Amino acid sequence: MAQLFDPVPSDASDPILCCYVNATSKIQIVRITNIPNWYFERVVFPGQRLVFEAMPQAQLEVHCGMMASAILADTIPCDRLRLEAELEADLQLEVVADIPDCEVREPAVTTIE
Repeated sequence: MAQLFDPVPSDASDPILCCYVNATSKIQIVRITNIPNWYFERVVFPGQRLVFEAMPQAQLEVHCGMMASAILADTIPCDRLRLEAELEADLQLEVVADIPDCEVREPAVTTIE
């Protein structure tokens, strides 16, 4: 999986694919800060599913709160957020299957009388 912003460090061995869902009605900030030479931070909107790569020992911090304040609400080990290998393979197939064919279609022409 390509993670363009803040990719897993190049010396990391066996990164895992993880999924976190914001099941609250509030915007959350999630961070991983316990991995040397790597900082991961994302905004997760209510109901949003965040799929990301991390090392199994990473800890996902979940911060929530109101304007200009954030409270550490939870810390979740990333190995508990890991997607199963079968699901990882399915996701790769779905990504490839979702790529549309490059078809050239004639524009619809409507004549007005």
